[in-house]
Amino acid sequence: MAISTNGKTRTPTVAQLRAFLAVADHLHFREAAAAIGSSQPGLSGAVAGLEEALGARLVERTTRRVIITPLGERVAAHARRVLGALHELTEEVEAARRPFTGPLHLGVIPTVAPYLLPTVLKLVRDRYPDLTLHVHEERTGSLLDGLAAGRLDLLLLALPAWGSPRPKAGGGASPTREIPLFDEDFVLVTPPEHELAGRADVSREVLLELDVLLLEEGHCLRDQALDLCRETGPESTRAAGLSTLVQLVAGGLGVTLLPATALEVEAGRADRLAVVRFAAPAPGRRIGLATRSSATRAAEYDQFAAVLREALAPLPVRLVG
Repeated sequence: MAISTNGKTRTPTVAQLRAFLAVADHLHFREAAAAIGSSQPGLSGAVAGLEEALGARLVERTTRRVIITPLGERVAAHARRVLGALHELTEEVEAARRPFTGPLHLGVIPTVAPYLLPTVLKLVRDRYPDLTLHVHEERTGSLLDGLAAGRLDLLLLALPAWGSPRPKAGGGASPTREIPLFDEDFVLVTPPEHELAGRADVSREVLLELDVLLLEEGHCLRDQALDLCRETGPESTRAAGLSTLVQLVAGGLGVTLLPATALEVEAGRADRLAVVRFAAPAPGRRIGLATRSSATRAAEYDQFAAVLREALAPLPVRLVG
């Protein structure tokens, strides 16, 4: 990425690339500065320095918004690969020194985090005291982008990680490696006066006839629910999280689907709830870990998955893998 200007070769610095990627991701200088722990003037200076080093305009600034130029988009793609490679270099050195030491950036989807993190955190605290765990709760798309860019090391999410086939540049191998942990059923949560309340033999086809409350777009659980409710009409109500959905059900606005691991926590938040279980085979989801196919700590992640399965065994799940 070095260029020659007036006979001198100038190479962008890592700090400049990180600053520019933050701007490309957030399209807002203040938010980008906060994301990388920089001052706004420092970030602006780094981006300007990158543009000077490359001799090209990467960012258009207006009073209302920030626009990444077409060349800037291409530079951002290169920068992600460069920073990802640097991250893997430091990761490999750290792993070679001693397994399960140093930082580990774990991404978790919101429909898993509140219910599995207590188990994960206790496991890390008890078994891996030299591992510095950083938890990032984000939606699936953001987690996968963070994994590809090297910002995250390991993800805990619904599998398959790509909800639908995702085209791969050059048609090569998948950028992620998935490690399944467990399968869990979905249960239907209704108001106590609902005609299905308390039943344990309901066919999944009944979902076609119900007003099922869903999460906002971007949640993989929403996509799974829509797959089950193939003919849902226009949605008048959406929620940002499962806790809100449960409160809406308690208020009589409809019914919703919950993963079995969320039931104990969420059902305890409201009094006016009833649980409906599906006849076998019940709809459900698979939860697992995902990491980069090129990750140097692959053996550690496999060992971590094996130990985590044991820790998750008391939950209402079926272990796999």
